[in-house]
Amino acid sequence: MNSVEMTGKTPEEAIEFALKELDAERGEVEIDVVNRGKSGILGIGGEPARVRVTLIDQPSDLARIATEVLEDLIERMDVLASVHLKQAYNEEVDGPIIEVDGEDSGLLIGRRGETLRALQFIVSFICAKRMGERVNLFVDVAGYQERRYNSLRNLARRVAQRVADGGRPITLEPMPPNERRIVHLTLANDPNVTTASVGHGDQRQVVVEPQE
Repeated sequence: MNSVEMTGKTPEEAIEFALKELDAERGEVEIDVVNRGKSGILGIGGEPARVRVTLIDQPSDLARIATEVLEDLIERMDVLASVHLKQAYNEEVDGPIIEVDGEDSGLLIGRRGETLRALQFIVSFICAKRMGERVNLFVDVAGYQERRYNSLRNLARRVAQRVADGGRPITLEPMPPNERRIVHLTLANDPNVTTASVGHGDQRQVVVEPQE
């Protein structure tokens, strides 16, 4: 048995059930929170949390170190949340995806994801120092980044269509580097448009232009 799906009152409880079923530790698995569940009102209309847990042969040093670093930071912040490796390697990220879930996970997102971006920067910085090289990794909290990235992909495709139809460039709002990268990757193979980053510092923007 290499993978199981389990339910529980919370994602954390479902994860614990799955780990017991697989006889595995957190560092030996990838964890995908399929449904975070909801409590309902007076026990009516609630949904259990559901997770899919898959055994991995051997996580990379970066995946292991990043998970440990994030766990340590969460503990020091006295936040009620747990950390798990969602994906040992993701091609788009070119590195592991580590996710945080729990009662206080919202505190780690902040306004428009600012706290989450700072958390990812700190984890990346510490991992790079320990490994002595530049690293790529992705930190998500309760699926926030995943939802944001999906929204950006949809936005990029809509803008690309407008640019192709109208023949004029469109400049998007300022974005952090990780979000600009998503836009660039989404439109990289679009035959009708090209993309470029312009501006400086936190005011850098993506320009979508018609393909010449």
